[in-house]
Amino acid sequence: MIRRSQLYVPGNNERMVRKAAAELKPDSVILDLEDSVPPEEKGRAREILARLVQELDWGGKELCVRVNPLDTPYFYADMELVARLDAVKCVVVPKAEGPLDFIHRGTGRSVEPLIETARGLLAVEDVVRSEGVEAVSYGVADFALSVGGDHRAYVGNQTIRTLVVAAAAAYGADPIDRVFFDLKDLEGFRRECLEARALGFVGKQVIHPSQIPIANEVFSPSADEVAWAERVVSAYEEALRQGRGAIRLDDALIDNVHYRLARRILERAREAQRR
Repeated sequence: MIRRSQLYVPGNNERMVRKAAAELKPDSVILDLEDSVPPEEKGRAREILARLVQELDWGGKELCVRVNPLDTPYFYADMELVARLDAVKCVVVPKAEGPLDFIHRGTGRSVEPLIETARGLLAVEDVVRSEGVEAVSYGVADFALSVGGDHRAYVGNQTIRTLVVAAAAAYGADPIDRVFFDLKDLEGFRRECLEARALGFVGKQVIHPSQIPIANEVFSPSADEVAWAERVVSAYEEALRQGRGAIRLDDALIDNVHYRLARRILERAREAQRR
């Protein structure tokens, strides 16, 4: 599964749900029952998703549902809906603050927690190592609210990003970078994608169709990266056959860590081509 782009779609907007299925090309679609749906629309959103999720052709996209937080009166109704919809493969859990094993065990779906509170950040390791967690992301606006700060101070915060990406790497989950709110600033969005990729993130959560192709491009290996990886794999495997564990390639030392990195690049390139 490749998660270069994860598009949020309001669960109460039938037009947008249909468009996400038929026209748009994110790797994941997150049908939202939380922030984008006001309280009086929660029930209607569940009715729309109950009808459309199984009806529409999602074209190989990973289909997720962001449920409401565990401490709200909407959570269990959301979970009951997810359990009925076979097409839904992942539950996105906002404001995660502790172990989430029960969600995977109760639904059989994978889990993607969002680190959005002070408690969640301090417990990020417990959250990410929960059973069924395959990806993790975070939210700066909710986090700033939880600590009484200004969200602008947490945009690009390297401490949060490092903790999230390290926890993901430690437990084999995909780290997905945060939502970028300025829909007009596509160059700024691209710069943030490049920063996130350099830190180890494998994708970006998006909130507008214009952001999808940029995320898909940035988080896919470039032609130059693929060419380098192919040369490294070929040269290193030949060296192994000769009993050598390190080689010189283009005046650079290549050893096992570079070989493993090259193989990862080629695997991601194959996944991107399949999408």
